[in-house]
Order: sequence, then C-alpha cells, then structure tokens
Amino acid sequence: MGRLYIVPTPVGNMADMTPRAIEVLKSCDRIYAEDTRTSAVLLRHFEITTPCSSHHKFNEHATVRPIIDQLLAGETVALISDAGTPGISDPGFLLTRECRRDGIEVETLPGATAFVPALVNSGLPTDRFTFEGFLPPKKGRQTRLEKIAASDCTSIIYESPLRLVKTLEQLAVACGGEREASVSREISKLHNTTVNGTLDELKNYFTENIPRGEIVIIVGARDDKAPKVHKNKYRQNSHSTTDL
Repeated sequence: MGRLYIVPTPVGNMADMTPRAIEVLKSCDRIYAEDTRTSAVLLRHFEITTPCSSHHKFNEHATVRPIIDQLLAGETVALISDAGTPGISDPGFLLTRECRRDGIEVETLPGATAFVPALVNSGLPTDRFTFEGFLPPKKGRQTRLEKIAASDCTSIIYESPLRLVKTLEQLAVACGGEREASVSREISKLHNTTVNGTLDELKNYFTENIPRGEIVIIVGARDDKAPKVHKNKYRQNSHSTTDL
C-alpha cells in the first residue's frame, strides 16, 4: 500500500520550501496540484520532474477515487496547493478523509501557512484562536460575523483584496469599530505588509490605500485585555508595519 504526503509549499518566498518537501516531491510517484500551471513554476525552480496532475475544488469529487486506487496499488502520492498547506482553505480534506477510511497512511509535512505569521505579527493574543478561513459570501455570513463578534479568542479570516474593505465594514458593524484588529498581505513576499489598528481605522486606511495580494485579517477577542501595540511611524524595509 502506498502513502499520501501532504506537502506545504511557500506562500511567497521560494526559500521557504523545506529540503524534506523537495525530497518528497522528487521521490514520489505522482504529484497532485491545485493548479498545475502555478505549481509548474515551483517544480521547475527545484528541478522536480515527477508527473503532476490536477486536484482542485472543482474536480476533487471525481479524482479522489482514482487517487485512492493508485495508493492502494502501492504508489506514493504527494498533494500540494498553490501556496501553503493543503487542507487549509485549499483542497485536501476530502482526499485525506478517504485515505483514512481505506486505511492508507497519510503524512503531513510541517511547513508554510499564511495565518501563523499573520497571527504573530498582529500583536494580538495567540494562546487561543479560531481559524475562520474565507467567510461565506452570502448564506451564513451574518451568523459567522456574529460569532466572531461574540468570540472570547482571536479570530483569523482569509479575504481577497477586492472584498477587504466590505468585510472590514461588516466586521466593524458586528464587533464595534473600536475592536483591535490587524491586516497582513503578501506574507514573505517583497511587499510583505502588516497594518495594525481598530476595525474603523483599518477600514478607512484600506479605503484610501487599495490593497493587492493575499489578505489575512486578525480580529481581537470580545474582551481582549492585551496591551495595545505601541504606535509608531510607518517604516519601510523587507517587512513593513503600520500602526494606525
């Protein structure tokens, strides 16, 4: 019987790829990727020539069984996403669940994921947190916003740059505009930026400064008693931080 490897890939900087991840991708029988075109850049960079096929949210129900059959036949398979760890707001859960049901060993390698550096950068409490991923676009969205507003631990949300201001507005209404929060974008990339402030301040800031790239929003707990982040001027270097 084969083994499924869940292999994290860099969320930005190629240097974040671990030697073990490269070794697994080179030695396995087949790689399944969220987008083979995106992953081709990574594979070429590390001179990985293992055959690569697609496994994404639009075809995963159709491809899970054939992948399971390959694993049962003794092949070693690696699953990667466009960036970060598969299964974290990316395809991976369904395949992992079916492997467990068929008694196939699954091994997840440690590695990159966007929300951990965003959480630590925020300066908000990290001892307890809830990962919300992407909020529902319509049905169930208000319920989730209300749960975040009532939460007694830090909340983590993924968002696109086009919807960021709208989401910050909705969070400000649900949680109160003075709730401490943080927005990180382009983590580990050249324009890696974190902006700390209240939800009202962040909403105003990103209304005037249209963001680009992948976004992680960190929202403080309902009764957050942590000291506020020290206010200072914007500084520009390999990692930029703004305290509003």
